[in-house]
Amino acid sequence: MPHVGARTATDETSESVGRHHTKDKGDLGVAKAHADLVAKGFYVLFPATEHAPFDLVAYAAGTFHRIQVKYRSAQAGAVRLNLRSTWADRHGTHSTPIDKDAIDVICIYCPDTDECYYIRPTDHGVSVNLRITPTKNGQQKRILAAASFRDLPDKHLPPIDETRTSA
Repeated sequence: MPHVGARTATDETSESVGRHHTKDKGDLGVAKAHADLVAKGFYVLFPATEHAPFDLVAYAAGTFHRIQVKYRSAQAGAVRLNLRSTWADRHGTHSTPIDKDAIDVICIYCPDTDECYYIRPTDHGVSVNLRITPTKNGQQKRILAAASFRDLPDKHLPPIDETRTSA
């Protein structure tokens, strides 16, 4: 364990290269998704451009899955994802709904659990809320348990019933 005030490699790299905090989070999410998918037996392919709507492609058993990766911290016992793309440029911050036909799966990496959760965007409306801990009021109806989303969904199955409550 480094002593108090010790500099890390990240500190020096950030100063010399001009790293961007949100980009680092995205890179960590993609790295965690890559490792998780390989551990699950998938081959993982990366696009040759950063302009693709997906961050990686998982392949197994003759099926390709286009995957967009999102890094989301837990808040109030849940991981929430708005199904929108947001970016900033010199004209301000912009947001648009994601193109649900351009990707098959969204992988949500949560640093608080160090887990990846996989959803099909077509199964959800404008957002998804995955519970990591039980609700304080004990509600179970229409609650999506994050633990139920640890596996890559089969893109050939019908949409989910949004009542996955068991872990």
